Amino acid sequence: MKKIQNRFLVKAGMLLGAVALVLAPTMASAEITSTLRVGSRGSQVSELQSFLGVGSDGMFGPQTKAAVIRFQSQNGLSADGIVGPMSRAAINAQIGGGVSNNGMAPTIANVYVNPSRNSAVVNWGTNIPAQGLVYYSTVPLTTYEYENSVTVSGQTAMIDSSARSSQAVSLSGLQAGTTYYYLIYTTAQNGNVSVTWPATFTTSN
Repeated sequence: MKKIQNRFLVKAGMLLGAVALVLAPTMASAEITSTLRVGSRGSQVSELQSFLGVGSDGMFGPQTKAAVIRFQSQNGLSADGIVGPMSRAAINAQIGGGVSNNGMAPTIANVYVNPSRNSAVVNWGTNIPAQGLVYYSTVPLTTYEYENSVTVSGQTAMIDSSARSSQAVSLSGLQAGTTYYYLIYTTAQNGNVSVTWPATFTTSN
């Protein structure tokens, strides 16, 4: 399996410096919830193609792969033409829609963070039961993307081993007046993974 390294510099959900979240030509109506590659077919591919502005025949061929590579290059992702968890997170951050699960990866929604001086609670929901994990750090997170998993730097906090459709993960021992980078990582009971596009929160003084 190919390992892809990405380093994200994020502030208030936006990328900084030379890496910027670049809008694709057109917007799809539903989120992408499965890993897509050359040979994939169906409505998820049609949504991807609509988002990238390369038609919507539902067949992932060379033209779609080239459009995915362009999108990945423009958004600071290693360009391999495979829509894995981090690429899905980048696309879905721009789509902003929702879709039924259809046996695919969980859809993460309603994310909000309630920070205090030395702690924070990260809340979110998923459309199907999933285990929830939060990665966080005072420095930008580094990720390694595989086809159906992501290795992330930083500390982690997990609510428990149960699969839930609503999560509230507490982060303790935080520094006051400090910006933290965080990413939500969910795993459904079918083993499929979804992550959020990295974002930040700041603790109070």
